[in-house]
Amino acid sequence: MNGLQAYQRINTQTSIIDADPHRLIQLLYSGALERINMAKARMQAKDYAGKGKLINKAIEIIGGLRSFLDFEKGGDLSASLESLYDYMERTLLEASARNDVAKLDEVADLLRAVKEGWDGIRGEVMAQAQAQAQAQAV
Repeated sequence: MNGLQAYQRINTQTSIIDADPHRLIQLLYSGALERINMAKARMQAKDYAGKGKLINKAIEIIGGLRSFLDFEKGGDLSASLESLYDYMERTLLEASARNDVAKLDEVADLLRAVKEGWDGIRGEVMAQAQAQAQAQAV
């Protein structure tokens, strides 16, 4: 392992340890996007084994995102996200089977859109968490 890889591994582990639940979801979105971009590069380089591993990892990450859905609190939004995640997983499998860069781009675009929405509510989530902490301290 070279120095950069060691730094990235330590830096990632530290950010995960210190992350709040909202930040963990952000990291999952970023990780899935990174794996899709890397798979695209592997596909273009005709490294099909590497592409397959990266797409499988992206599918696992999307499955992790799915596992965080709270249908009690999220209602229709959670159901919609579950359907979208299912579509993303199926599309990634199709992209892998057909070596279809356009399908990878489609899923990456969908992930980016959801991630932007998630990133946009960060301030609201942090304010709620702070208010709850202050209420419990009283």
